Amino acid sequence: MAQQGAEEPPEETLSFWKREQARLKALLVDWDTEAWQRHPDFEGLQRVGGVDVSFVKGDTVNACASLVVLSYPELEVVYEECRMVSLTAPYVSGFLAFREVPFLLDAVQRLQDREPGLVPQVLLVDGNGVLHHRGFGVACHLGVLTGLPCIGVAKKLLQVDGLEKGEPHKEKVRLMRVGGDTFPLVGDSGTILGMALKSHDHSTNPLYVSVGHKISLEAAVRLTRACCRFRIPEPVRQADIRSREYIRRTLGLSEPPKLRFQMCPQGDSGEPRAEDRPSEDHSLGPGEDTDAPP
Repeated sequence: MAQQGAEEPPEETLSFWKREQARLKALLVDWDTEAWQRHPDFEGLQRVGGVDVSFVKGDTVNACASLVVLSYPELEVVYEECRMVSLTAPYVSGFLAFREVPFLLDAVQRLQDREPGLVPQVLLVDGNGVLHHRGFGVACHLGVLTGLPCIGVAKKLLQVDGLEKGEPHKEKVRLMRVGGDTFPLVGDSGTILGMALKSHDHSTNPLYVSVGHKISLEAAVRLTRACCRFRIPEPVRQADIRSREYIRRTLGLSEPPKLRFQMCPQGDSGEPRAEDRPSEDHSLGPGEDTDAPP
């Protein structure tokens, strides 16, 4: 989702963004608020949403913001909107929401106005929730502003609060044998910031699930797993695929922009491979942050 901009904003803008994150964080709800979240089979859940912002390679301003809604448990697309947007705020580590969330919020509001019966009961976001330096990633930001339950689903570990992708972490990943296996992401503070999830029997790399808003971590992990036909949850995967196809059609490209998810060749597991776009390949060293790793 994230792509770096060309310049840093002035210090007063960063200070304002920090204050705004703190203000919105006070409204964050990190427990289950809906009856369906507490049901073993999510009885009552009918619509799950996914959002994505996709870029044309080499362009840090023009992008496609997409929102899809899938039926649950069928995971069939029942609504989609893709729209070209111009991102004026630069990418700054830890502040992705101020660059991308306004366009995703607009998409949700248009759906609420046009087809209120199709508004998702939960949103899956390609990025982090409370797994963030200030405990308020893009999934939290979008959740608080929309009032919808949100789940952060990241494809790379954000190394924050002492979390590191070193040998101890890699050993835990190797011990994950089947789809649904998990282990908690416990920071040096003792806080459980999220959960590593092996989302598919044949996936090598886990997903990193964290609370966005109005859902518990336990329910967020269970639902993420339930939405995975492949490694990536279907709402996020469909938002990504459709936004890139929209870019191709809109700009008249001869072939789609490079997808993050490529289907495996015949005879392989059938799981899409998550491919890192070079422009988004942050090393994620200690102290570095991307809310939505590729």
